[in-house]
Amino acid sequence: MSDIRNISDTAQWVAIYRAIETERPDALFKDSFARKLGGERGEQIYNSVPKRSSPDWAYAMRTYLTDRYILQEVGSGVDLVINLAAGLDTRPYRMQLPSSLQWIEVDLPEMIDYKEQMLSKEKPVCRLERVRLDLADVAARNKLFAQLGSRAKKALIVSEGLLIYLTRPQVEQLAEDLAKVPTIQRWVTDLANPVILKMIQKNMGQRLAAANAPLHFGPVEGPQFFEKHGWRVISFESYLHNAARLRRVNLLFRFFAKISDPKKYVPNRPWSAAVLLGKN
Repeated sequence: MSDIRNISDTAQWVAIYRAIETERPDALFKDSFARKLGGERGEQIYNSVPKRSSPDWAYAMRTYLTDRYILQEVGSGVDLVINLAAGLDTRPYRMQLPSSLQWIEVDLPEMIDYKEQMLSKEKPVCRLERVRLDLADVAARNKLFAQLGSRAKKALIVSEGLLIYLTRPQVEQLAEDLAKVPTIQRWVTDLANPVILKMIQKNMGQRLAAANAPLHFGPVEGPQFFEKHGWRVISFESYLHNAARLRRVNLLFRFFAKISDPKKYVPNRPWSAAVLLGKN
């Protein structure tokens, strides 16, 4: 079994899921850099994880639905995207984005160093910048948010794959800090409820905790959690219902999707989604 050593390993692992989707004949997106970025380390972790613990379709849906929200918001006037804990995301290289769009990636120095080395010969489609910062440093990140906010008319936060690693108080503080910046108007994130969180913790919790990357956040309120912290829910897209629509899951999962409401959050049933938030 290949152990996950740290949070950076999870980024290489997730890149392999994007590579697998990319290589399908009916791929929902194309990330030609994912296999290279995932590397041998990502392959080892992927092959060591039981597929029931971390199904391919869930990561495909997360990427696909986040892509859709980003394109929607850029088309509606967003001129700056701030990708928190960007990891090995390659959207500034692979998506059809305006060349004038400002895209800021924020992550740990070692992650950015690795990414810049691997993509040194590639050219982004928009105005890409990277910021080396530990997001746990609240004062430093708030200074950064204020600086970036002053450069935008309408900014979008992307926090794909981040919030689940934070505690509830940490997410509350992050939400409130982002809400204080006037030009930060939209936020795209992924969200799981307590049922999904417990399932992941049961299957992967020990390995992630040993890598100093324990899972914490799966609010019982679902997307409504954010409404007390400066944000309103614009919409959410269920991973299961979209996977069923796109035939990425088996008949049993499609049955569960058919008998449930894709636009209704149910706290006591498995639920995960991409969520679009707007400023209150």
